[in-house]
Amino acid sequence: MVRGTKKPTGPEAAAASAYDPRLETAAALVLFSGLDFRRVKYDNKRGPVNSDRSPGRISRHGDPMQAEAVFMDLSIVVPVYNEAENVAALIAEIETALVSVLDFEIIYIDDGSEDGTGEALGAAKKKHNRLRSLRHTQRCGQSRAIITGVNAARAPIIATLDGDGQNDPASIPELWRRMTADGEPDLGLVICGQRVNRKDTAWRRFASLIGNGVRSWLLKDRTPDSGCGLKLFSREAFLDLPRFDHMHRFLPPLFLKQGLQVVSVDVHHRPRQAGRSKYGVFDRLWVGIWDLFGVMWLQRRSHYPAKSEED
Repeated sequence: MVRGTKKPTGPEAAAASAYDPRLETAAALVLFSGLDFRRVKYDNKRGPVNSDRSPGRISRHGDPMQAEAVFMDLSIVVPVYNEAENVAALIAEIETALVSVLDFEIIYIDDGSEDGTGEALGAAKKKHNRLRSLRHTQRCGQSRAIITGVNAARAPIIATLDGDGQNDPASIPELWRRMTADGEPDLGLVICGQRVNRKDTAWRRFASLIGNGVRSWLLKDRTPDSGCGLKLFSREAFLDLPRFDHMHRFLPPLFLKQGLQVVSVDVHHRPRQAGRSKYGVFDRLWVGIWDLFGVMWLQRRSHYPAKSEED
């Protein structure tokens, strides 16, 4: 439970009970998956259903949206695609790193995997009661998987990390300490991991160095490693961002435009032990160029007013 957080009572409790997070998920699917909103239907038992069976629908292992309100510190969101061999080990590492530090949940989003990822998650849930899992019925991309996980999250702070095991969960407590330096989570602060001694190929490291340099120069985000999957941020702030495919690669400049502070912290990086990368260098290059110009346009056209509470 986030320190200082109290369970709502009275009118606040009534308002909380009237809120249905499935409606937020339905809206997210409409805005973020590119679905025609006129074709999205809502089923009270199954949530959003797309009548033409287009990508973006969600099926659930259990129904985490039906879970009663739980007050906790951190939701760890892990998007995966064909990572069956890495599921069990990474979940165990997350629990080991955090069990004595804070209250947390782990949310895996299976982005339409075609291997045994779903089965591996089902087996892991029998051993780890903090684990929740959701599944896209078709592959929708890492950004869409993250937004699905953040929508389902029950904590005010989100931690994301890649599901390939290269991000070390043991780095999360240090990021959490930085976010809670004043005793409470700083909702205006975004903590980005900066991979040191990267365990990737020389060509991938070189391409990342050039890409980060160009992006930082054009977007002025002052983030040396925007591609690191390990980040901590406010759930509310994330849900207020504009949504588009590949947005996860541009979270620092998007948060900065919101008026948040972005800080980079060194984190441990590891070689991939199983499975294979889902992206090639040139895949990221060409898509990244178009996305870069799109984010530059958003920076010029988006306006977030300064907020203050009146007496």
